[in-house]
Amino acid sequence: MRSSTPRPLQAPREPELAGPFPPDLHDVRHLWLKAVLLAVWVLASFVATYFARDLQRVVVGEWPLGYWIAAQGAVLVFIGIVVVYAWAMSRFERQDAQAAHAAAANTAPSAAPSAARTAAQVRHSAERRGG
Repeated sequence: MRSSTPRPLQAPREPELAGPFPPDLHDVRHLWLKAVLLAVWVLASFVATYFARDLQRVVVGEWPLGYWIAAQGAVLVFIGIVVVYAWAMSRFERQDAQAAHAAAANTAPSAAPSAARTAAQVRHSAERRGG
């Protein structure tokens, strides 16, 4: 006889979304790119503001250089960093796709067996298999 107690409903398991990053995101090229762009960001954000008084002596147009860096320069550098990162990552992905395609083409077995196999090659492969 069946029990009259209803079973609790279980939601289907979903794949874990917060898993570790794939190893290709930690490729040396990506790490160097991130390090260089982070250094550029630090220079534009912190070093330029540290020397803001010294930059006031340099005049660009009618305004001091410190004003230009504070008003537009840091924002333009940040936009440049985003553009360079997007371009470089797209380039890395194309290179990786080409390398994967070339590797797959080199390791894929041919569709039709070669008719040029000699009897000696067949005997040699049979000997290696132990037959």
